[in-house]
Amino acid sequence: MTVTRHPHQDLIIHLTRTSALGPGEAARVVADVLTYFSEGTEAFVRRRHGELKSGGLTNEEIFRRISAELPSRRVAAPELSVRQLRRIVYG
Repeated sequence: MTVTRHPHQDLIIHLTRTSALGPGEAARVVADVLTYFSEGTEAFVRRRHGELKSGGLTNEEIFRRISAELPSRRVAAPELSVRQLRRIVYG
């Protein structure tokens, strides 16, 4: 019988050792974080726009905030103008 090792087993072990998470919970957290950080620029802009809009912010505030957040993404996005951000959201 062959046991398949999770590709991030070391991280899962670390999380179970340093937190109250069990192995299954730690694996789900790792999967969620990897999914979050693998999100493409356009998907990120659309998602954040929706989140911030539902929080009552204006487009001016939203696009300023998204512009500030983009450089800290896992794969830094190119600098986008407000016009480019609007085009991503509204087409």
